[in-house]
Amino acid sequence: MTQDERRIWLINYLLKERDMHKSHELPHGRDEQRQLLRSLMNIRMPMPVSEEFILIQDQYLRERNIERGIVYADDLEPVSSDKSIYIRQGDITTLACNAVVNACNSRMLGCFQPMHSCIDNFIHTYAGVELRLKMNDIMKAQGHDEPTGHAKITPGYNLPAKYIIHTVGPVVYGWLTRENEEELASCYTSCLNIAAENGVDSIAFCCISTGVFMFPQDKAAEIAVSTVKKWRDEHSDSCIKKIIFNVFKDSDLNIYKNILG
Repeated sequence: MTQDERRIWLINYLLKERDMHKSHELPHGRDEQRQLLRSLMNIRMPMPVSEEFILIQDQYLRERNIERGIVYADDLEPVSSDKSIYIRQGDITTLACNAVVNACNSRMLGCFQPMHSCIDNFIHTYAGVELRLKMNDIMKAQGHDEPTGHAKITPGYNLPAKYIIHTVGPVVYGWLTRENEEELASCYTSCLNIAAENGVDSIAFCCISTGVFMFPQDKAAEIAVSTVKKWRDEHSDSCIKKIIFNVFKDSDLNIYKNILG
């Protein structure tokens, strides 16, 4: 199959699941088809899927991620003030490192809003439907929502990263509180702990809680850097040798540059 054939096959499969195959006209444009496929994957509930779907989806996504451009952690330069800390601007789903961090809600099943711009949506889109199925198994076994500041680890599936570490950041309602700050610090500590337990040597953090969870960007970055440095100093023999702050917005890039030099 070509990429175009895989994309159309996947769309038709997902439309048939929703009994929409006959009523939904397939867009002709490649970009429109990509958006439709992503939207159908976003809204798909965690339910069984055929082995054929997984095979074709995985072939499609791995090729799609190459098309989007993979950036290798080994090619990044550390900040001048600290040889184990890196700043990288761009889409975290294109970063090839041991683990990337996903900021998610307490259900931990991904974002169900079609084409939403949050990191949770992007990670589930380009990892594939296996990720939601895995998280559903984890959360069913746990029997309750994930507490704020905790973390879970899964395979990266079709992402260039080997692992995805999922953490629930605090939601800021009105004034920023000390509890919010402690919960955010706990996110970074929990992610580093579970990364070290799984032999991760490079980890990329997103800007946890600074999007729809409304944590102020500058304060979030201060907490992120100070918590990471404190953890590293207390775990000098850790396998984690490369810590990347992956930002997307120019404003976050400037904030991290100002903090780290």
